[in-house]
Amino acid sequence: MRVLSNELKDHINSEVHLEGWLHKKRLLGGLTFINLRDRKGIVQAVIKDKAEVDKLKGMQIGTVMEIDGQVVEEPRAPGGAELHDVRIKVIVPVSYEMPIEIDKPLSHKPDNLDTLFEHRAIGLRNINEAKVFLIRSELLRLIRQFLYNNDFVEIQTPKLVGNAAEGGAEVFKLDYFGKPASLAQSPQLYKQVMVGVFERVFEIGPAFRAEPSATTRHVSEVTMLDIEMAFIKSHDEVLNMVQDMLYFTLTNLWANHSEELRQLKAPELVIKPSFPRYSMKQIHEMYQEANKVDMSAEIDLTPDEERWICEYAKEHDGCEAVFATDLPKPKMKFYHKAKDDKSAQSADLLFRGLELATVPVRENGYEDLIRQMKEAGIDPDDESFRFYLQAFKHGLPPHGGCGFGIDRLVEKTLGLGNIKEAILFPRDINRLSP
Repeated sequence: MRVLSNELKDHINSEVHLEGWLHKKRLLGGLTFINLRDRKGIVQAVIKDKAEVDKLKGMQIGTVMEIDGQVVEEPRAPGGAELHDVRIKVIVPVSYEMPIEIDKPLSHKPDNLDTLFEHRAIGLRNINEAKVFLIRSELLRLIRQFLYNNDFVEIQTPKLVGNAAEGGAEVFKLDYFGKPASLAQSPQLYKQVMVGVFERVFEIGPAFRAEPSATTRHVSEVTMLDIEMAFIKSHDEVLNMVQDMLYFTLTNLWANHSEELRQLKAPELVIKPSFPRYSMKQIHEMYQEANKVDMSAEIDLTPDEERWICEYAKEHDGCEAVFATDLPKPKMKFYHKAKDDKSAQSADLLFRGLELATVPVRENGYEDLIRQMKEAGIDPDDESFRFYLQAFKHGLPPHGGCGFGIDRLVEKTLGLGNIKEAILFPRDINRLSP
């Protein structure tokens, strides 16, 4: 029966059978040491028998193999144990030398990222590289757990659409059997329709943005968490749900995976159950006062303001997650609900200097929605919006939600320098492979 690497210490002085990849080999004082990698980590094996050592001749890192041996306690070995009296069976021999050394830390310096992604299929076999995506998987599991616990239903919506929910030119256009179509920027229209069915829905899936941006925070294909909840009484109800979700996710991640997070040099978490809330107007004024910079012409927060307010909140409020509330009407989408003043019932969620989500109340009145579409230059009679407006025409309750960037959450949780490092196979203006 196969034993996994993390189970080795439970089998001291016993014979075990392991399967995996040759991860490293070295000769030391007449002994051959190899590391075998499986899905749970690394096992060290000591090989003395010349016949067994000969089986490794010409075998490169990545060779798929089985090993049997006696488990011996060894505090210096990974996991505190190693294998002796080893017998080897090569399953898939590899004679090609690896283009990168996966048993050593891989450079994430900006000028090495292209090399990192060119060899992604191999580089992900590095233990620390893989841990990034184990943490990402755990973040998604915790998000789903929170939402299921709060009576949300997971849905899946089309990614081939006739019109862009967000409007604008930043869409990937394509020919759909002779008809114009595009890749979905978000599931916005569909998730609003579905609150008329389940009241509370969410989706985790890809979204596509044809932004010609070459920055550390933009990619062309992102993974988004989209939430929508109905029968809300106030904007605060939506903000509190998103706040509670992020607090639950991050605190449980640190409670369960602190060792792995520290191995990845993730910044220590500074967070409270209630996130500080500052209006966008307040943030402009506070930043201007602190930095002696005129912000009177700014509508949205600048990237430097986002970084500054998160640092300010971390120092003064003991929480590095912040809501920037009362977004100005120029930031409104046609489906947002406006306030009576010059702001929208909407807020941005910022974490460690980066916007993770926009969290608005939706306009649920049919006639008001039609008016806002026209004001935004959108034709309500467009066939692409027929199903959407049908849901409002026949009754949608007050509702709100958010679009939440999963890639950005992973990046900031781990303290990575570029959003692409948080994505298995990133897509940007220059990269369409691997």
